[in-house]
Amino acid sequence: MKSTDFGYQQVPADEKSARVGEVFNRVAERYDLMNDLMSFGLHRLWKAFAVSIARIRPGERVLDVASGSGDLARAFAARGAQVWMSDINRPMLARGRDRLLDAGRMASVVQCDAERLPFGNANFDCVSVGFGLRNMTDKDAALAEMARVLKPGGRLLVLEFSQVWKPLQKPYDLYSFHVLPWLGDKVAGDAASYRYLAESIRMHPDQQTLAGMLEQAGLERVTYFNLAAGAVAVHRGYKLR
Repeated sequence: MKSTDFGYQQVPADEKSARVGEVFNRVAERYDLMNDLMSFGLHRLWKAFAVSIARIRPGERVLDVASGSGDLARAFAARGAQVWMSDINRPMLARGRDRLLDAGRMASVVQCDAERLPFGNANFDCVSVGFGLRNMTDKDAALAEMARVLKPGGRLLVLEFSQVWKPLQKPYDLYSFHVLPWLGDKVAGDAASYRYLAESIRMHPDQQTLAGMLEQAGLERVTYFNLAAGAVAVHRGYKLR
C-alpha cells in the first residue's frame, strides 16, 4: 500500500486527506487569530505580495485552491476578478465564504479535492494556492490539475512555507517546535495540530525542488521570491501553450 507523509509520520496515502481534514476541523474557529499570532501579522504582507505579482486585471477568472478563510480570494475580488473559492474542508470553506460576504464581495464556492478539480480545461486566467499545497497527498497531481485548468497565458501562484536561510535554522526550529505548539494549546486548545504544522513545513519541498515540480506540471518561466529569509516563498509559473 502506498504511503505518504503526515508531518513526520508515514501514513497510508488514502488516509492523509482525512487526517488533514481533522486538523482543520479543529482549528477553523481560531484559524485567523492564530495566523496573526504565529506570523506576527506578516502573513498579510506575504499574501499582499502574492496578489501583487499575480497581476490580476478586472474581469479575469481566478481559482483560489485550498482557499481556507479566503484572504487571497477577497484580495482578488477587490481587484475586480471573477473568483472561485475551492477547498476540500467544508468548515474552512464556509468560513472563507462568510468572510467574503462580510466584506461585500461575491465568489463561487466549490468543495473539492485539488487533485481532481471539477473544472474543464483552460478555464482560468490565474490559479492560486496559499499555504495549502504542503497538505495535499499528491502534490504533483495537484499541480498538474492547476496547470490543466489554466488558459494559455495564465499563471499559477503558489504561496507556501519553504526553507529558511541556514543561519536562522536553529532559532526557527526552536520557534516552530516549542512556541507554535504552546500557542496552539493556549489559544486554540490544540497543540498537536500546530506541531503537525511545523512538521509539515519541514517535509515540504524546498524552493528549487518546488520550482522543478511546477516545470514538470507544464509551466514555464517559473520563478520564486523568498520572503522572511526563505521561511516563506512565492512561486509563479506561466502556462504558455
